[in-house]
Amino acid sequence: MRLAGIITEYDPFHAGHAWQLRRARELGAQVIAVCMSEDLTQRGSAALLPPAVRAAAALDAGADLVIGLPNPCAVQSAEGFAAAGVAALSALPGLDSLVFGAETPDTDALMETARVLCSPEFDRTVKQLAGQGMAFAAARAAAAGSLHPCAREILAHPNNNLGVEYCKAILRQGSSLVPVPVQRTGAQHGQQTPGEEGFASASYLRGLWRRQGVQALAPYVPAAALERYQKAAAQGQDLDGRAFSVAVLSRLRAMDPARLAAARGAAEGLEHRLAAAVRCAPDLESLYAAMKTKRYAHARLRRYALCAALGYGPDLPQTPPYLHVLAANRAGLSLLKGAALPADTSLAALEKKSEAARQMARAHAAGADLAALCRRIPGPMGSSYTQKPCLITGGSGNNF
Repeated sequence: MRLAGIITEYDPFHAGHAWQLRRARELGAQVIAVCMSEDLTQRGSAALLPPAVRAAAALDAGADLVIGLPNPCAVQSAEGFAAAGVAALSALPGLDSLVFGAETPDTDALMETARVLCSPEFDRTVKQLAGQGMAFAAARAAAAGSLHPCAREILAHPNNNLGVEYCKAILRQGSSLVPVPVQRTGAQHGQQTPGEEGFASASYLRGLWRRQGVQALAPYVPAAALERYQKAAAQGQDLDGRAFSVAVLSRLRAMDPARLAAARGAAEGLEHRLAAAVRCAPDLESLYAAMKTKRYAHARLRRYALCAALGYGPDLPQTPPYLHVLAANRAGLSLLKGAALPADTSLAALEKKSEAARQMARAHAAGADLAALCRRIPGPMGSSYTQKPCLITGGSGNNF
């Protein structure tokens, strides 16, 4: 491994993420490129902090290049999220490895499970089990386990699941990236207490910030990141969860079932459940609870509601048509030379590259504008076009 990539959200960047960057260096990575979700996240919400803050924190901790995963690409299932990230990193010439955390850091086992999930037999078995009323996640694990002995156990862990999706994307896209799983340490995904090593999950830190303020994160984030977070908090750039809830609900209440049915993620009459729930739900959590069924996971409902609110439909590109540079040093900028996708720090320049780029940039900006409105001190529209990249270089110019 010489040139490594990481797909992530850094919501927020914490000590466990810094450890992963150090571990990649120990395994031989000379240059590290990160593909990071920008304003919106895979769980169907807005990020705690703006992308510029999180990207700069990653650069401080050892990343060389941070490119943004456009908002429509981030608000997808784990499969879509992984495919979009792999496509973006695969566009960087010379990048040879994809580093990610896993409870089972066994490349062969993860790749074999991915091959099972790519097989026609798997799809048929999942449909059969789901048709019998089994929830999708359970049907997926059962189907995989019936086709390969270790697959069920592999898929029983959240980071393994995402790792398998990365492997699937590599196989389906014919990417030259080699999976490099590293042992997941500290707190588990979503764990609401710090881990034994002092690491804490991002969800725990978001809750801690909400309850006690930014300073409470001090034991769990790098000092440089904490300094950036304190500055962001002083400027009111952290997410106001209640404002986000009201903003999304107000949009949904103005939509009829036909518009809800046109959103990405609508299926099997789900738009009618959303239309009924939104009539009386006082907040988003109540909305999700009213929509919940055995068939649909909570995360899927969150993504569907957000996609509906933003008008994200199935016609949007599913993978990035460009590379939006958020932060870089000299070594990171060198990775962009000869990239298979247009690369720039300017979203305005990128949206002119193709029709797909225009569609993606406009949809991305809509998500950024929603997130900006929901900061503790609301920001203006157009921030995705005006935000400044964090560049540590003596050169000039934004074209690669």
